Amino acid sequence: MGHPERIVPDETEPGIVAIHLKRYEFALPFCEGKNVLDAACGVGYGTALLAERARRALGVDRDPAAIAYARSRYGRANVEFAVQELGALDFGDASFDVVCSFETIEHLDRPEQFLAHARRVLRPDGLFLVSTPRRDETTTAPENPFHRIELSRADLERLLSRFFTDVDVYGQYRVQTLRHRALQRVDILGLRKRLAFLRPASKLLGTAPMADVSTEGIAIDKAGLERATELVAVCRRP
Repeated sequence: MGHPERIVPDETEPGIVAIHLKRYEFALPFCEGKNVLDAACGVGYGTALLAERARRALGVDRDPAAIAYARSRYGRANVEFAVQELGALDFGDASFDVVCSFETIEHLDRPEQFLAHARRVLRPDGLFLVSTPRRDETTTAPENPFHRIELSRADLERLLSRFFTDVDVYGQYRVQTLRHRALQRVDILGLRKRLAFLRPASKLLGTAPMADVSTEGIAIDKAGLERATELVAVCRRP
């Protein structure tokens, strides 16, 4: 699998879309009746989902083309989109109840600058929801060419705790049968990832192929932290 920089649901296989939508589904209960900012919203599919429960959802992204697509595809009465830089959010203090930013901080040269702005635009006791790839050890040379840094759980918690309180971390992972997980453990050479003809074996083991997985086949919880591919944190503004 490559490293897509921008997910467009109408043009992307369902399994990849599900990985990203799952985080927005996880955020929905926190957004009920709230004013929500979706920071780095891309083409806006997640912002539109949040708006199903939020009072108002605003998506921002630095890419004018993505925002133009979002407005034409997902704009409606309680959904807005705007071009903005995350390191210089143009909103007044305490403007939002919730800020969501999924798969964002790993792209930033100065994530601290964005986190400071996210805290500033949140109301007292507001929530910041964030996700990022999980690594056993933090690296500044990720395999993904679009990423600047990928964090371990400890380093993510350390970073977020500089700006927020009650940092609560969850793991996002694909739901797999015990037989499938056992096969992965014995495949120490990673042959299934390298040899395409072996990939359909997952279906025989009771797990849907990644290309076909739905959000029901993906979990976000604390029990899966050690096998998580992404970390999801819920943080409170002090």
